[in-house]
Amino acid sequence: MLQKSLPVTLNSQLSAVEPVIAVRNLNHYFGGGALRKQVLFDINLSINAGDIVIMTGPSGSGKTTLLTLMGGLRSAQEGSLKILGQEICGANKQLLTKLRCQIGYIFQAHNLMTFLSAKENVRMSLELHEELLNQDINAQAIAMLEAVGLGQRVNYYPENLSGGQKQRVAIARALVSHPKIILADEPTAALDKKSGRDVVELMRRLAKEQGCTILLVTHDNRILDIADRIVYMEDGQIKTNGVDAAATVNQ
Repeated sequence: MLQKSLPVTLNSQLSAVEPVIAVRNLNHYFGGGALRKQVLFDINLSINAGDIVIMTGPSGSGKTTLLTLMGGLRSAQEGSLKILGQEICGANKQLLTKLRCQIGYIFQAHNLMTFLSAKENVRMSLELHEELLNQDINAQAIAMLEAVGLGQRVNYYPENLSGGQKQRVAIARALVSHPKIILADEPTAALDKKSGRDVVELMRRLAKEQGCTILLVTHDNRILDIADRIVYMEDGQIKTNGVDAAATVNQ
């Protein structure tokens, strides 16, 4: 059995109706001085608990930058960015570190540690939570790998796994600590059609079971149908914010 979700530290004041992600008038810049360049312009976006939102748009439109700001991987500079009820624009490193423990990340290149087995890669995510270290985290890691269909490969190293299997390990690693939010950046880009579909269906099923919110950046039009909502970005701005974005993408 998978363990129940972790105690929430960041959103103890979060009401049932408040968005888990709330972005207001967010601007972001790269560089400084004469080289300073604005890359995000007046971003406004709200995402509610349990939503599956796909963010799409041309390369260089700011999708990944926005995703990394939401995940506390980069410091927000200007405007308001609330994650789980906590304002993180201008937040210190301690708060951003605490935030990152509440979020699961899935990247295009899966980012598995090649010298660790599948079980050890997943267990590593649990080791970030001190309150879990007195539990059987090996059993939890194995249970999560079984949930993603890799129960027979818990001791395999990444070099002995297919691309789709590596992404399943990455999903298990992201979900094992029962985060409130999953941020996924091009998780199907390196996969064939069937493997890509399997991966996103797995993400959707497990996230719905855990009551988790998913924000997924993709260029893959084949998976748009899994979304509750589609956000279309272009030139650092949100051009369309709703299900009608699918029509925009397919034009």
